[in-house]
Amino acid sequence: MKKYVLDLTVTENMRLHEHYALLKLASPDRSLPEMFPGQFAEIRVVGSPTTFLRRPISINYVDKSRGEVWFLIQLVGDGTRRLGEAKKGDILNVVLPLGNGFTIPSEASDKLLLVGGGVGTAPLLYLGEQLALKGCKPTFLLGARSDKDLLQLELFAQFGEVYVTTEDGSRGEQGYVTQHSLLGKVRFDHIYCCGPKPMMMAVARYAKAQGIVCEVSLENTMACGVGACLCCVEKTTEGHVCVCKEGPVFNIDKLLWQI
Repeated sequence: MKKYVLDLTVTENMRLHEHYALLKLASPDRSLPEMFPGQFAEIRVVGSPTTFLRRPISINYVDKSRGEVWFLIQLVGDGTRRLGEAKKGDILNVVLPLGNGFTIPSEASDKLLLVGGGVGTAPLLYLGEQLALKGCKPTFLLGARSDKDLLQLELFAQFGEVYVTTEDGSRGEQGYVTQHSLLGKVRFDHIYCCGPKPMMMAVARYAKAQGIVCEVSLENTMACGVGACLCCVEKTTEGHVCVCKEGPVFNIDKLLWQI
């Protein structure tokens, strides 16, 4: 798939939480290349003396009517904090779309579960919309430490039912996503998952035990985004592969996790 190096304009930068920002970018003519759920971009950081490499950020949503691409950014280091400080009208250089995305079913289904944890919920919003456009009725199961860390719930609710867990019990069911009562009530045909690796491994174990097709989006360190630097190598049934090029989305059957 063709990759583009674009100068995009910041149309909005919303601080959703102390540690999260929603960055919206658009091209001057409001046109963007085709992007698929699960793909990501590499964004150049300007003004940070300690940030030399672009930052890989999942594509959160594509608003085709406005020609915008959204990025949900967790502010964890100087590079991401600088992106969180971008102002409306600023120009950011972005390489996209990168990687391979989630599988979209050929037939409509109401047994699709989208599981996300923390900022790992980001790629599931665009995925949910694309599934809904195909006639599917996705179900979202989103986990976080507390209700303050649950992001974009009202947007997810536009595309399907939303269930949540919080570790402190401040919203939804207390505990982890794999402990939610929904999993004991509904038999799903396909699970899509993104979040912290321990969470994804737990979801993969559940899917494996239930015989459910499961795809996960890995978050290995991706410096170049094109498979050149070998920073994001993952061992799979097909040998060692670069997550940024062969992924970031993988069927769990290809991963050599201890599940």
